[in-house]
Amino acid sequence: MKRNTVRTLLLSVSLLFASAASVGAADGANLSGNTTPAKGTNTTVTIFHTNDVHSRAEETKDNIGYAKLAAVVKQHEAANPNTLLVDTGDALHGQIFANLARGESIVRTMNAVGYDAMTPGNHDFNYGYERLVELSKTAQFPVISANVKKADGSRLLAPYVIKEVGGIRIGIFGLTTPETAYKTHPNNVKGITFTDPAAEAKAIVSELKDKVDVIAASLHLGIDQSSADTSVKIAEQVPEIDLIIDGHSHSELPTGMRVGDVLIAQTGEYGKNLGKIELTFEGPELVGKAASLLNRQAFDSVPADKAVEDVINSTKQGQSAALAEVVGNSGAKLVGDREVVRKGESNLGNLIADAMLDETGADAAITNGGGIRDSIAAGSITKGQVITVLPFGNYIQTKKVKGSDIKAALEHGVSSYPEAAGSFPQIAGMTYSINPDQPAGQRVNSVQVKGEPLDLNKEYTLATNDFMAAGGDGYKMFKDYPLAGDFSSLEEALIKYIQKKGSVQPVIEGRITVKAAAGSAPAPRPMPVPAPKAGPKPLPAQPQPEQGEVYIVQPGDSLWKIGLRHHATWQQLQQLNRLTNPNRIYPGQKLLVPAG
Repeated sequence: MKRNTVRTLLLSVSLLFASAASVGAADGANLSGNTTPAKGTNTTVTIFHTNDVHSRAEETKDNIGYAKLAAVVKQHEAANPNTLLVDTGDALHGQIFANLARGESIVRTMNAVGYDAMTPGNHDFNYGYERLVELSKTAQFPVISANVKKADGSRLLAPYVIKEVGGIRIGIFGLTTPETAYKTHPNNVKGITFTDPAAEAKAIVSELKDKVDVIAASLHLGIDQSSADTSVKIAEQVPEIDLIIDGHSHSELPTGMRVGDVLIAQTGEYGKNLGKIELTFEGPELVGKAASLLNRQAFDSVPADKAVEDVINSTKQGQSAALAEVVGNSGAKLVGDREVVRKGESNLGNLIADAMLDETGADAAITNGGGIRDSIAAGSITKGQVITVLPFGNYIQTKKVKGSDIKAALEHGVSSYPEAAGSFPQIAGMTYSINPDQPAGQRVNSVQVKGEPLDLNKEYTLATNDFMAAGGDGYKMFKDYPLAGDFSSLEEALIKYIQKKGSVQPVIEGRITVKAAAGSAPAPRPMPVPAPKAGPKPLPAQPQPEQGEVYIVQPGDSLWKIGLRHHATWQQLQQLNRLTNPNRIYPGQKLLVPAG
C-alpha cells in the first residue's frame, strides 16, 4: 500500500513492487518478481474499502472522516503489511470541500490516506469526464473502470490493476454503472458510453485468470433490484470472481452477502462505516473470505492521522478566497427567513427553483422551504453566501411523476398552513392556490403547470432534491418513482444560474396564492346540538374584560383569519377560548382576542 509514512521493515521486496505498480489508460499491468507462498504457508490479506462517501472528508458525529480512517488502516497495516484500501466510487463530489476544487481536494486527501485503487461512480463524472481523467492523473492510485469507452471504442481509464501482497497476486478490475448516462448531467458524459458490465466482466476475468491468484471486482453497480445492472447479476453471470467490493446503492451489508461462492461487500454511505474484508490463503489458494464493518463509534478513541488532517485543514484554509468570489448581483434582498420560506412564496425560493429548472429542463420544480437556511442582502452575491443558503450538498434529481402525485405533494407541503413547516413547497414552472378554509389534504386548488391546468393522469418531469426524491420531509409520494436524471448539487446549480444571469431580482409573482377556490364551500362544520326543552338554555361564559377583547365571529371566518387580524396564532386563540376543536366556530359566537 502506498502511504506517506516510512514503510515498516516488515514489508517485503514483493510489496515494494506492488506499491510501485501502475497501469496505463488502456491496459492492465503485469507484475514481475512474484514470490508465491509455499504450500502449507498461511497468509491473511485484508482489504479495507469505502463507497459513496460523497466527499464527507471531515469527522462528524455520523461520519468517520478520512483522518481517522487513515489512522486505523495504517495501524492495521503496521501489524499486517498484506493490506489494501479500495474505494468503489462517488467520492469526488457532493460537499463544498470537494465542489469548490472540482474534486482535486478529495484526490489530495485520498493520496494522503493511501488508497490503492478507486472505481469512479456516476457522481464522479459531475465535473465532466475530461476532469475525471485529469484527476486520475493527479491520483497516486489507479482509477479503474473497464466499461467506460470513448467514441473510438478505446477505454477512458485503466480496466484493472494487479496488486501483489504477501506473494499473493490480486487482480482488481472496475465497472461503473451504465446509469451514469442519466445520473449525471448529460453534458458531463457526452462523447463516451458505458458498455454492458457483465460482458466486460467476462472479458476481464478471462484475461486475468491466468495472471492472478484472486480476482476482485470493484463495482459501482449496487444491489437495488430496480437497476438493470447490479453486482448480484455480475456474481451470477461471472462466478469465477472471488470477491465483489460494491457501491452505488448505499446498502449496508454488515457481513456481506453471498451469491453462490461470490462474496459481495458494501459499507452503506457517507463514510459512516469502514468495510473490512479478510482473505485467508493456504499457499496461493484462497480458502476463506469474510466481510465486516467498522462503524463510526469504533473510531471514537482513535487519534486522527496528522498528515491527513493537515491536508484537510490546509484545503479549507485555501478555500476562503474561493468562497469570497462574487458570482453576480441582486437588486433586492433575497429572502430566506424561516418564517417566510416555510409558509409562503419567497423570491429566494423562486430563484432556487428557477435554477433547478434551468439545470434540468424539467416541466416543474419543487424544493422544500426547510432546505433554505439564510437570506442574501441586496448587492453582490458570493459563493460563500450561496453555500450558506444551501449548506446540505443536496443533489437535484428528476422523476417522471403523475399529476395526481404532484397534487398530493403540494397538499402535503401546505398541510400545516398557516403554521410554518420545513416541508412547505417552493416551486417553479407551476402555480397553485391554498384554500385555508378547507381541511388538510383538500386545500390546494388552481394548480397549473406551464400555464395549463394540472392533468392528474398525465406524467410530468419533476425536478426536486435528492432528500425529497427519496421520501424526505414526508414526500413519500415521490419515493417509488424511478430516477429519470441526476444533476449537480443545489448550490452549484444556483451559482451557475446567477453567473449566467449576471444580475437577478426575483420577485413575489403569485406562484403561490392564498384564497378560496371559486365556488368552493368552507370546510363543513357540525350543526349545533339543540338545547333541551326543559330548563333554561345555558349561556356561554362571558370573557373577562381584563383578559382581552370580545370579537363576534362573522360568516366565512376561521380561527386563523381572526388571529391574523388580532396579531395572534390560531393556537393562541384556541387556548385563550378553551376550544376543544378549532374548526368549530359559528357566526355570532363571541371569542376572546388579545387586547389592542
